[in-house]
Amino acid sequence: MLSDTPAKRRRPTRLAFRAKFTLAVRNVLRHRGRAFTTLGAVAFGVATLILSQGFVEDIFVQLGEAIIHSQTGHIQLAHEGYFVHGAHKPDGYLVADPEGDKARIATMPEVEDVMARLGFPGLLSNGRADLPILGEGIEPAKEEKLGSFVKISSGRRLKADDHFHALLGDGVAKSLRLKTGDRAVLMVSTKDGATNTLDVEVVGTFQSFSKEYDNRAVKLPLSAAQELMNTKTANTLVVSLKQTADTRKVASTLTERNVWRDQEVKMWDQINDFYPKTVALYGKQFGGLRMVILLMVLLSVVNAVNTGVFERTAEFGTARALGNRRRNILEIILIENSLLGLLGVAAGVGIGVGVAKAVSHVGIPMPPPPNSDLPYVALVRVSWNAIITASAIGFTATFVASIFPAVKMARMDIAAALRKAI
Repeated sequence: MLSDTPAKRRRPTRLAFRAKFTLAVRNVLRHRGRAFTTLGAVAFGVATLILSQGFVEDIFVQLGEAIIHSQTGHIQLAHEGYFVHGAHKPDGYLVADPEGDKARIATMPEVEDVMARLGFPGLLSNGRADLPILGEGIEPAKEEKLGSFVKISSGRRLKADDHFHALLGDGVAKSLRLKTGDRAVLMVSTKDGATNTLDVEVVGTFQSFSKEYDNRAVKLPLSAAQELMNTKTANTLVVSLKQTADTRKVASTLTERNVWRDQEVKMWDQINDFYPKTVALYGKQFGGLRMVILLMVLLSVVNAVNTGVFERTAEFGTARALGNRRRNILEIILIENSLLGLLGVAAGVGIGVGVAKAVSHVGIPMPPPPNSDLPYVALVRVSWNAIITASAIGFTATFVASIFPAVKMARMDIAAALRKAI
């Protein structure tokens, strides 16, 4: 006999998180083709982002090190106003006790060495023509250690026992047609208004990262420059550090310490405005390139995730027909793609780091950068910042890409979903 009591509706099954996670893992293993497609898209995107970021970072690092180790050192100290007006009147900004100041600065644990320089404008003559130059008296032994990015084009570097000798920038030597062993005459105006001359022998020519600098630079031993300028002191102290990363910290300490009254402390990137301008330019150019790469990564991940989910419409319809809640379907899809995102990120980091090390081992020959004649070998630097950023983008892209198809599958009519299997 049939009962008049209406039949109880079957309540949808609610799965625990552990059961959802287990189902998600099984689905990933079962649909290996689709899983590998998504994994490949994520891994490719993460590896590409790591490599592009590492390449750009290497350009900035190598440019900075070239400036430091061919011209400025890490930090320079001078009297206030020297960095603005000193090129025209260097003898008005002299350091009273350079040796004592050097000794005090050298006690800092981050400091590798400290050296004095005496800069001056003048004329260099080969007997037939004159050329305006920017001369610099240096301590040869210390400058040789600092100037690891200076390329000697011909001849040799200055030595500690040199006196009436000069090292010319390539542009100066070419303009005056001077070569190693030739003699030239330096002419300068002293503080008293007199004109001093110094007969020097060319011991070599050099190239730095800056073609403009090489077109005007003449280096002398500090003792010869002091004799020429009729002084026994210097106008800048150049600080070389053990690590470039300590530059800001040491500069801040020197500013607070006040080595002498009215001192001015400048970091290498403040002295040479070419660097921040170049970084800004390259940053915009490579920023646009990275945006294109990021867009390609997002589109490839979205396409792989959506294809993988919508191909399983009948499967999800069957799960709903067996009593699974919409929330279960939604969460299973999100968990699946989260797992794929994590695995893809791990694979992408491994591939990116491996390729970066292989490329860095071989090197990428690069043409000279702007305002330079020196080519260089580019590397791919792997940093935690690049790895974390690329990983976050890869995982987030995978997770976000799965939200729309997950919601659509959860809301799809059961009958319509099951018809996909026919």
